[in-house]
Amino acid sequence: MYLPSADRYSAMPYRRTGRSGLLLPALSLGLWHNFGGDRTPESQGEILRRAFDLGVTHFDLANNYGPPPGSAEIAMGRALKTDFAGLRDEIVISTKAGYHMWEGPYGEWGSRKSLRSSLDQSLTRLGLDYVDIFYSHRFDPDTPLEETMGALDTAVRQGKALYAGVSNYSAEQTREAARILNELGTPLLIHQPRYSMLDRWVEDGLLDVLDELGTGSIAYSPLEQGILSDRYLHGIPEGSRAAGTSPFLSAEAVTPDLVERLGALNELARERGQSLAQMALAWVLRGGRVTSAVVGASSVAQLENSVATVGNLEFAEEELARIEELVKGTARA
Repeated sequence: MYLPSADRYSAMPYRRTGRSGLLLPALSLGLWHNFGGDRTPESQGEILRRAFDLGVTHFDLANNYGPPPGSAEIAMGRALKTDFAGLRDEIVISTKAGYHMWEGPYGEWGSRKSLRSSLDQSLTRLGLDYVDIFYSHRFDPDTPLEETMGALDTAVRQGKALYAGVSNYSAEQTREAARILNELGTPLLIHQPRYSMLDRWVEDGLLDVLDELGTGSIAYSPLEQGILSDRYLHGIPEGSRAAGTSPFLSAEAVTPDLVERLGALNELARERGQSLAQMALAWVLRGGRVTSAVVGASSVAQLENSVATVGNLEFAEEELARIEELVKGTARA
């Protein structure tokens, strides 16, 4: 029988999500990869238990995480019934809907039909009466935003979600979504954008809008699909994501110039007493504008390496200037 660590809250910083009352850990565990049918329940349970022992109280999911789609929610539901039984009130569960999940016209995007059906399916897989955060996973250009936000508001009013969020929305789309939700009486709690040293689009207005709105943020892919780790310091290794057929990272992206810059970043990280991945996570969390960063983990050791980041989240101005110099020319606007 699993007994959580008695000192699980001693080291992890918790940050207020915008102007809400919800605190999130600086690092959250994402179940996008490694929690599908290609991994054993034993290995998944080991990672989830260790995350909780390290103070990671937020588990980030979506309806289509797997593979196959839905299997990550099933894995989390299994943990909630076994290892985490009796601990639901210490755990934040988020899920999303918007990308393709099932066949037919209602299996993706942002209609009321799609979002409400997806949430009901997610709750069944998770074995829960409610999730803490329910996201619109992407903006739907063909559905009125009032309809999409109305579906989030309904989920909150029905008690199937405590908070509403959006993901992958532009700055202006976020501002309009927040306006509609405020009129409905359900504030926009959080935005989940992609953000890393090499993908800086949120700095072109979105972070300013979130500050203005009092909305929190949680960054996904802060390690740029593993590029900002020690895996690509010498090129593309066998078995890596870039060496395969992943639609999220191609071999063409790992250029000789990038590898050279990664080596210099790694040296800076070593001077800080960190791995490159730890420095990259700390950089995303710098200054407090980002509430939390979502990390994945294929093993307990990888998880522990990521969580050790919280031991050094501060940067000298000279370090930040050096990082800017090194990533200049590789950052995507």
